[in-house]
Amino acid sequence: MSQCKEQHRYNPAFEALPEDQSKFNGRHKCAGCAYEEGYSMGYNRAQSVNINFHALPDSQAGTVRHKSVQAAFAKGYFDGVLASYN
Repeated sequence: MSQCKEQHRYNPAFEALPEDQSKFNGRHKCAGCAYEEGYSMGYNRAQSVNINFHALPDSQAGTVRHKSVQAAFAKGYFDGVLASYN
């Protein structure tokens, strides 16, 4: 799988996400990419949401290291929905 090279890997906001190293919940996947995917779906007010862990790039760098991709996706979706009202 590809490695994430995006600067969001160092976003201090991701430090607040819970840690999760479960191999069944996106272990070593980029929480920043999960957030962006959720944000996009939320901004477009997707009626049905699903995260494909296998499609996310890997990341072991910065503030996204060992963070929950599920929590990142959910936060992104919520933030996207809020932003869609502006």
